[in-house]
Amino acid sequence: MASPIIPIADLRSARTARVPDLAVPATGVLHDRLGRPLTDLRISVTDRCNFRCSYCMPKEVFDKDYPYLPHSALLSFEEITRLARVFAAHGVRKIRLTGGEPLLRKNIELLIEQLAQLRTPDGQPLDLTLTTNGSLLARKAKALKDAGLQRVTVSLDGLDDEVFRSMNDVDFPVAQVLTGLDAAHAAGLGPIKINMVVKRGTNENEILPMARRFRGTGMVLRFIEYMDVGATNGWRMDEVLPSSEVVRRIAEEFPLVPLEHSAPGETAQRWGYAGANGQFDPALGEIGVISSVTQAFCRDCSRARLSTEGKLYLCLFASGGHDLRPLLREEKASDEEIASAIGHIWQGRADRYSELRGQLAPDNSATPGARRVEMSYIGG
Repeated sequence: MASPIIPIADLRSARTARVPDLAVPATGVLHDRLGRPLTDLRISVTDRCNFRCSYCMPKEVFDKDYPYLPHSALLSFEEITRLARVFAAHGVRKIRLTGGEPLLRKNIELLIEQLAQLRTPDGQPLDLTLTTNGSLLARKAKALKDAGLQRVTVSLDGLDDEVFRSMNDVDFPVAQVLTGLDAAHAAGLGPIKINMVVKRGTNENEILPMARRFRGTGMVLRFIEYMDVGATNGWRMDEVLPSSEVVRRIAEEFPLVPLEHSAPGETAQRWGYAGANGQFDPALGEIGVISSVTQAFCRDCSRARLSTEGKLYLCLFASGGHDLRPLLREEKASDEEIASAIGHIWQGRADRYSELRGQLAPDNSATPGARRVEMSYIGG
């Protein structure tokens, strides 16, 4: 049974961020109300994508008449870099460029060059990465690396061409994404991560073929539970395949051993392929599972999200944001004032939607009558 498509409401409005009366200086360490630090920033550089995946941008909603943001509304590369510098002063160490499809943003290499020059308070370069559907990666990989990008994450929901074309819903062949992966590997954009959204009844038969294909390649395959993000994908709990089931299926063919988290706040549970001695064999690599539906990880979440026109969101499941663009343009705020505004917002953060999911109303809204912002708008 196909999921119903829910008409979209425009949730891109947000309250205007303000400079608080009591300054919040950037000290390199910033915590929210639950004690979570701000260490990761995801920046959406476009709200457009050339795929129409049903779980993200269904064709029935994102059609030729959909009102995408005009170019004048988008943050310039200089504005993005300025905000990124302020976030770094607050403790952000990792920036992920996302979308939509970020490689559709013209001259994105110039933005990467600017971001690559930023430093943390202790003088270290930022961890700079990008998530892409891989459709343009073959032609862009070398230029991205030359500009200073360190790693890429590629979304790939199956190897069977018919399944893949059906899920991207624009008849795009899987072979071109695999060519893009090869180009990224050759350019040194690694370690490469591959994200597979698993939707029960749609692509669950691709789990083992994907594991077989990428085991021992140095690429890290991660399986993501189909999430209730936004309001347009007709999400249903019975279409979620728990990560525990994914691990069980793979372990029946390839023995797995649990691995420790590689960094605080990491969203994926790591499993390593075992060698003949039953121990983790690094040459065989690892997989990850992201279980935001069945095993919430809100308590360690250290990520903020910046939309393509400068709105700050504190959760992937947010129903509202904070507009930073007026501080940049109309108010001509100083870096210190912008830092204070961001600090004030983060210090008030208490978002933990996934932990509370089971207690929410049947409409899946964090607030009665509210709809969550779309993943295609603020990035996954």
